[in-house]
Amino acid sequence: MSKDFYEVLGVSKTASEDELKKAYRKLARQYHPDVNKERGAEEKFKEIQKAYETLSDPQKRRQYDQFGEAAANGPGGFGQGFGGGFQGGFGDFGGGFSMDMESIFETFFNRGRRRDSNEPQPGDDLRYDLRVPFEVAVNGREYTIEIPQLVACEKCGGSGAKAGSQPTTCSKCGGQGRVRMAQHTILGSFEQVVTCPACHGEGKVISDPCPDCRGTGRVRKTNKVKVKVPAGVETGIRLKVANAGNAGQRGGPPGNLYIYIEVEDSAVFERDGQDIYSTATISYAQAALGGSIQVQGASGQIKVDIPAGTQPGATLRLRGKGLPSLNSFGGAARGDHYLKINVSVPKNLTGKQKDLLMSFAKSVDDAIIH
Repeated sequence: MSKDFYEVLGVSKTASEDELKKAYRKLARQYHPDVNKERGAEEKFKEIQKAYETLSDPQKRRQYDQFGEAAANGPGGFGQGFGGGFQGGFGDFGGGFSMDMESIFETFFNRGRRRDSNEPQPGDDLRYDLRVPFEVAVNGREYTIEIPQLVACEKCGGSGAKAGSQPTTCSKCGGQGRVRMAQHTILGSFEQVVTCPACHGEGKVISDPCPDCRGTGRVRKTNKVKVKVPAGVETGIRLKVANAGNAGQRGGPPGNLYIYIEVEDSAVFERDGQDIYSTATISYAQAALGGSIQVQGASGQIKVDIPAGTQPGATLRLRGKGLPSLNSFGGAARGDHYLKINVSVPKNLTGKQKDLLMSFAKSVDDAIIH
């Protein structure tokens, strides 16, 4: 008994055109014979194709909804092809309408343009995670790091063939790296271009491989790379070192190296972008009378003037005393340093100090403290 076409695609009977297409693409990728080698996958793929071809056509869908699968297989239905006859497999549907199935499958399954098997292939990019102290965000620093890379084999010059020999053109694909294979669907037979199984798409066969790289043309080697970490960096910043990735193949360019930065927290400062925050404690007298103190800044000790009458918890803004901007030339633009003021209340006063403080309090608000 044939399955309901809506059940085959896993959609409701009110499914929109986009929902049908999305369901079909998902199932077609899953059960396509080139991908799924399990038993029954090809029959399932044919079933999916038939269901979609029927339901994606408004007229056929109306007929199917009214009369069932018999309508789809009847005159003018899915089983009769398009425009009066199915001729010559998948290439000609009658009425002068022809299709290139290789192009259709590449477009439909998002394969895009095929890469020529003999064209240069760029090397892979590499990633390195670098943890740096907070001071590097202030001043920057140059590091020398060790990177394991795939580099061109010096023994064979990257050809993969043993010295004195050369790769030969693959006899199965003629150097194209691709061969045509017959495929069979409910619509008929057609040819599909696939990667050559003999040379694995390379177009050439190495009968006598290089002993150092074993025919790959590349060997693994640890290289030292210098990386300049600029001032102003933050966690998550990515630095690029061009051409420091894996070597390409068949003369292709090397990949790039990407350095991902993690900046350690500071024991003194909290950071918000290029601004920094810290705390300083002053005496009761300094808060009342004002004065100057030395505090730790981003680039060393700095002198800070305390205004008279500074209240506990007040924040002083030290303009341009924060971290340099990553995008500024020579670190000219900098953030600010915000300094929060704590006032230390004296303990264990002497008798004389208590008398003086009580006199001060009386002179201010005539309030006698007992």
